[in-house]
Amino acid sequence: MTKFLLAVHVLAAILAIGPVAVAASMFPAALRRAAPEAGPAAAADPQGVAVVRTLHRICRVYVVIGIVVPVFGFATASSLGVLGDAWLITSIVLTAVAAAVLVLCVLPGQEAALARLTGTDADAGADSDPDGDPGGADADTAAPPPTPTAIRTPTVSVSRTAARLGMYTGVFNLLWAIVTVLMIVRPGSTTGA
Repeated sequence: MTKFLLAVHVLAAILAIGPVAVAASMFPAALRRAAPEAGPAAAADPQGVAVVRTLHRICRVYVVIGIVVPVFGFATASSLGVLGDAWLITSIVLTAVAAAVLVLCVLPGQEAALARLTGTDADAGADSDPDGDPGGADADTAAPPPTPTAIRTPTVSVSRTAARLGMYTGVFNLLWAIVTVLMIVRPGSTTGA
């Protein structure tokens, strides 16, 4: 049973955390490319906006799938009897910090950057009305959302946001790299010192 739990834990880490790490790392560069080059009077690149939106969606979806990693990690640790080991506690703390960076800094930063890039409100993703009617009672009379070619975005703001997101993503990826090393080269293991 331990081998099964460990296999699911490792596969989940590769298949769930890997895409988040890659997509989040690609987001800042894609954001810079999608931003208007000619300054505040220029329009955002519609194809670039689609790429940025897709990268953000990948991050959001795989974060939810990534919950499997700590669940099976705890099950594996319990099965191995190592829940109180220092390397595991360190890994748990670093994983919690990485998750906090992702959920509190990276994802909201991506949402804000995408909203700024497309000229929409960051909270506009919810398609419900105050009355609770999905899509709104007058959805057919509401003005259509602006098209990306009609958006005016300050390049400086997008550039700063991209740099900040790059930093947050770098911290997230570094934390996951440290956790991975701790999981492989742990004290008392056959691969450890």
